Amino acid sequence: MTDPGGPPRARERVVLATRRGARVVRTRVEVQEQTEVGEVMVRALVRAQLGLAVRIAVLVAAVLGLIPLLVMVLPALTTASVFGVRLPWLVLGAAVYPMLYGAGWLYRRLAEHTEQEFVDLADD
Repeated sequence: MTDPGGPPRARERVVLATRRGARVVRTRVEVQEQTEVGEVMVRALVRAQLGLAVRIAVLVAAVLGLIPLLVMVLPALTTASVFGVRLPWLVLGAAVYPMLYGAGWLYRRLAEHTEQEFVDLADD
């Protein structure tokens, strides 16, 4: 006990367990149980992938739209031929497909990167 007439004793703090930071956010559980936080995270992922798809689609449409415009501006391209095939037909029939394949490859690569970032965030 303390002596009523003596100087007061210093307070001691008793710690039963060390605290390692703020509350751990379990984002994977949030996503799986479809809580408000999980829904916001999934909506953000869908929004990011939609934005990516729209940007790639606009890029492809712009490149494909430039082909007829280029033929209109340079009429000499309509008479040029390669291996007996006129250049506009060759471009539209053969050159467009590798470009579309490349756009699909680029979208898949960027979408997988976005999904991996989402998984990394959910694992934290």
